[in-house]
Amino acid sequence: MENFNPKLAAWLKNEPAQEAGINNIQIPGQTQNVIWQNRYREPTRYELDLVAHLEQAFAAGAYELDELVSALNGQGLRNEAGEVWTTSNFQDEMARLGY
Repeated sequence: MENFNPKLAAWLKNEPAQEAGINNIQIPGQTQNVIWQNRYREPTRYELDLVAHLEQAFAAGAYELDELVSALNGQGLRNEAGEVWTTSNFQDEMARLGY
């Protein structure tokens, strides 16, 4: 089974599909459920590391934005560009990853 939804990538375009769901009709009993319905690709190593560090920060009691940023920097995690975290670039990164 896939770790992402390969059909989702086609939905990321800003234009509607011209086809009417061709090959997407679900026949009862023959439907393959995709575990990760909302992923168009597998997460990168950076994304997995960010999740692990955020979980550690939350477990340590960091819930406010400045606390999270401080915790990530204290753990030594840098953003994808290799820069230290700021409240601004953290918010930008969450918006980018959350699309």
